[in-house]
Amino acid sequence: MVKSGRVKTEGDELYYEVRGEGEPLLMISGGSGDAGFFSYVADILADEYQVITYDRRGNSRSTRNDPINFEVSQQARDAVAVLKAVGHQSAYVFGSSGGAIFALEMAARHPQVVKAMVVHEPPVIRVLPDAEKWQRFFANVYRTSFRFGVQMASFRFNLSLSIPFSAFKSVPKDFQKRVTEANNESFLIRYETIPGVNYMPDIERIKQNGVKMIAAAGMMTLDKKKYYGRTVPILAEMLNCEMVTFPGHHLSFFDMPQEWAAELRNVLHRVST
Repeated sequence: MVKSGRVKTEGDELYYEVRGEGEPLLMISGGSGDAGFFSYVADILADEYQVITYDRRGNSRSTRNDPINFEVSQQARDAVAVLKAVGHQSAYVFGSSGGAIFALEMAARHPQVVKAMVVHEPPVIRVLPDAEKWQRFFANVYRTSFRFGVQMASFRFNLSLSIPFSAFKSVPKDFQKRVTEANNESFLIRYETIPGVNYMPDIERIKQNGVKMIAAAGMMTLDKKKYYGRTVPILAEMLNCEMVTFPGHHLSFFDMPQEWAAELRNVLHRVST
């Protein structure tokens, strides 16, 4: 059973979904995602956790009011607002891709709401030795969206991800329809990407806050040496935290939900002891 609600915060209204009745687990989606990003694994984990997912500001059923001034810090505050709207002061937090960037900001600025955190394949490219190469790449993707259109820019961006076709075949149909109708891809390319990839987590503050952190990457991501996976062992060393390997690739919660959810459950069990 899925319960839904909305919370008004900082000029916009955020849509959220809640499954289960156990310990709260807040899941933050990456670019173009919404509450449906994690629906398969949320259904699986709801037997043990109260899984909270939401449409981030500017995406799908949440509003996108002008003027748009996208800020990582605001995305972190939005996550806190959703959590409190559901009735919790703290939760386990999982963030994937861009969602992991916003989770890292939560760990730095709002540690009181985090019981423990798993950051999955965050594209914090500034920690990479070839950071300038990837900053130029994303700047070019951004420029492409204005010179040749969002579709061409999105095509260039998606090529860099190297996601297997099996993942896209497994995307929930209602999710795909929402993403298309709300034009989430345009919002990602023109507003989210540049602030996200230029974000540098406050490593020292996170460590001082004492937040339990786990850095995670998919086996396929690591094997292919993708930029968003190469950040993970570097972050784990910087944060002095455990690194774990998930099954599959960047979006394996779509095409491998059982195996993927089992690994997340194992990780949450470890950090809760």
